[in-house]
Amino acid sequence: MSLRDRKRIRTRQALVTAAADLFESRGYDETTIAEIAAAAEIGTRTFFSYFASKEDLLFPETDGRVRAAMDAIAARGPDDGPAEVLLEALRRVGEDTDDLTGRIAALRLRLIRTVPAVRGRGLQIQMDTQREIARRLAEAFPDQIDEVTAAALTGAFVGAVTAALQVLLEDGDRPADPAAVQRAMEVAVGVVLNPWFRK
Repeated sequence: MSLRDRKRIRTRQALVTAAADLFESRGYDETTIAEIAAAAEIGTRTFFSYFASKEDLLFPETDGRVRAAMDAIAARGPDDGPAEVLLEALRRVGEDTDDLTGRIAALRLRLIRTVPAVRGRGLQIQMDTQREIARRLAEAFPDQIDEVTAAALTGAFVGAVTAALQVLLEDGDRPADPAAVQRAMEVAVGVVLNPWFRK
């Protein structure tokens, strides 16, 4: 990774951290993009090189979730079916980032419940991500599932993860153990996808 790439990653993370700090201390609606940029020590115009909107700061790893699914599909073994691939994708996301289990996840869930703009952006991202993963899953397993079945299977997977996180991260004042949250999500996914597991 080049120095420039590392700097971009650091700046992106600084924006996410600054936004989380400000959202928690001042409130989401009361925080401006200019304040977030200033806290991350960049200009407001530069902010838009990293994020399209204030809402997007709460969903910094969306592309990583799709990448994890693609990587799990590419690395699948001969005995792995669609359910095994989805579970492996969840594990990969947990290994690569704390986006689903850490501070930003708890904040995101709290703001989804209380801020319509965040809720709307979250639903749009979830729908787009779910559709992309389902499309890739159907392409990878054409003899096992069609597009409708892939969409239903992916929807059940995403629903299980979302529902588990809502319970696990509900108390935003109590820090959750990321490893315990990850294990609980995997159990929830296992319950929903159980009929599809091949092993």
